[in-house]
Amino acid sequence: MAKITVIPSTIDPRTRLPQFSTKKRRVCAYARVSTDSDEQFTSYEAQIDYYTKFIQTNPEWEFVKVYTDEGITGTSIKRREGFNSMIEDALDGKIDLIVTKSVSRFARNTVDSLSTIRKLKAKGVEVYFQKENIYTLDSKGELLVTIMSSLAQEESRSISENVTWGQRKAFSDGKVKFTYKTMLGYEKGPDGKPMIVEDEAKLVRLIYRLYLDGKTIREIVDELDKTGIPSKGGKGRWHITTINSILRNEKYKGDALLQKKFTVDFLEHKTKKNEGEIPQYYVEGSHPAIIEPNEWEAVQLEMERRSKSKNSYNSRNPFASKVICGDCGGVYGMKVWHSNQPNRKEVFQCNKKFTKGKEICKTPTLQPDDIKEAFVIAFNTILINKDGIIEDIEMMIETLCDFSGIDENLERQQLEVEMITDKLRKMVEENASVAQSQEEYLKKYDKLKAIFDKEVNKLEELRKQKTDQISKKKAMQSYLATFTTAPEYLTEWNESVFHAFIEFVVIHQDKEAEFVFKNGHKIRVAIN
Repeated sequence: MAKITVIPSTIDPRTRLPQFSTKKRRVCAYARVSTDSDEQFTSYEAQIDYYTKFIQTNPEWEFVKVYTDEGITGTSIKRREGFNSMIEDALDGKIDLIVTKSVSRFARNTVDSLSTIRKLKAKGVEVYFQKENIYTLDSKGELLVTIMSSLAQEESRSISENVTWGQRKAFSDGKVKFTYKTMLGYEKGPDGKPMIVEDEAKLVRLIYRLYLDGKTIREIVDELDKTGIPSKGGKGRWHITTINSILRNEKYKGDALLQKKFTVDFLEHKTKKNEGEIPQYYVEGSHPAIIEPNEWEAVQLEMERRSKSKNSYNSRNPFASKVICGDCGGVYGMKVWHSNQPNRKEVFQCNKKFTKGKEICKTPTLQPDDIKEAFVIAFNTILINKDGIIEDIEMMIETLCDFSGIDENLERQQLEVEMITDKLRKMVEENASVAQSQEEYLKKYDKLKAIFDKEVNKLEELRKQKTDQISKKKAMQSYLATFTTAPEYLTEWNESVFHAFIEFVVIHQDKEAEFVFKNGHKIRVAIN
């Protein structure tokens, strides 16, 4: 049998000093009195006196000093000179142990507290929280750091939501900020409000018109560069990101969405896109519009359609991703017959028509003019009942504007998520302050967390339903405006009208094209 010899530890894992060393730990204290009432000490001086005696009466400790901050809150460490001086001395090897009243006295900002403790721990410096009776280098301290880490992100969000009163008031009052140096089409007026710069506004209208006429953003950039028209501020060439930003900016229709971004990391000052974490404010009619609201909405819908298309958008082909095979559901694409011969011809057929030499679909091969002529017939046909269709669209919009049912479900689900969140928070706080079996705690935590995740998913699904309903409502409102102002009759192919009215076209075996309009109406036309 192997002989086992125990070699006793010689280093105290908590102090990192030799166990039998006579060297004393160098100990300081941190005292802070803010505008809040202090429940243990009645005055700033009393804290200094208490900690001086507390450290000096311990024979194993060597008193360094009491670092102090007076009249400063613990929300951030940036303006706490005493705190920062103490941390600097500790990291320089002048301190072994820091004594402070509680975690909240050390730093109320979880992110600051966690970051500081980790820096100290890396240098072997320990912090002792009297109220919680926690040493950061022992096992319970490790648990505290873990819990603080899990809470850091949520607390950062909470801090982000609690922005300054002035900012919140400005947002809620609908005060819109303009970056005039980069915003094409506007300048600051004599009254301090945005006013339109007509020469630049013409460019904005041109960009929107070109996009609705079927141009890609890349083609718009090229066209503007060819004309020699400089970008905002005369900076020369245009860029895709610039055009994309112009097309998506709601300010061009006279509205403004406030608080699009917010700060999530108060250590790094990182910002992120606001995706519902904090309130936003939408101000309608905050300033003069360059683009009509319905035209702006039409652009957003077209951008969404192009982004969702399985096939890359091609402005040379007005039917790209819009013409579908009635047999297999595949998309029709442009093909070239006799490409190197005088009788070269472009045709349109299902991309899946032939697979490995075998014909899969029975739908016909067409020429682009076939679909164009059929569309003119379909459009003129639907206009026969223009008044009735307008009435149908208005009823559809009225239905889509009713959010009462989904709002009630959202409110109930939000309350459910908040209740579970509160239970989780209390569970974590209790584990931080009361000794208990970590195995049992983790079992209970994981079980409640699974329920929380399930309820959050339900909430997100309801939010998605409402977002989809809002999108449909906007689409129908835009379509109604387009339909109301539509030409009374088409005599020839019009690409802009096609894009404005048609969702997609289905080609059937019997050589009929079924035009599906954006309000759901369908017209079948025989192709000659």
